[in-house]
Amino acid sequence: MSNRRFKAHNYPNASLVKRLLAMMYDSLLIMAVWMLVGYVFIAFNDGEAVSGPLFNSTVFLVTFLFFALFWTRSGQTLGMLAWRLRIESDQGQPLSARQALLRFMGALFSALAFGLGYWWIIFDSNKLGWHDRWSNSRVVQLPKH
Repeated sequence: MSNRRFKAHNYPNASLVKRLLAMMYDSLLIMAVWMLVGYVFIAFNDGEAVSGPLFNSTVFLVTFLFFALFWTRSGQTLGMLAWRLRIESDQGQPLSARQALLRFMGALFSALAFGLGYWWIIFDSNKLGWHDRWSNSRVVQLPKH
């Protein structure tokens, strides 16, 4: 676990709406990253379309690394930065690599389960989704400066 800590605070947990808005921004960035990965694979495949387990695994890994690097360093993806959100551990620290992996896989499961892991945020008294609980993390709403 990182020894870095975010500045002590009492910020509220973020709402589902703000999280979804940040996810929309991030999805545009992810699609751009996927296109770059596709271009690299196409370049090594004589300009032909690419598919298969190597390509799919690479896209999956690159997607995880995108989120994990942001989450473990600053706690904010670019979409989260735009909506003043930050992810942190329950202790107020940047996520560890293990927490980032648990969160990523949990968020994938939350989405694939018809979004129930996300809808749970509306009903949870602490505004935590399944993936928040599984990774011992939370998304906070930062104040305006």
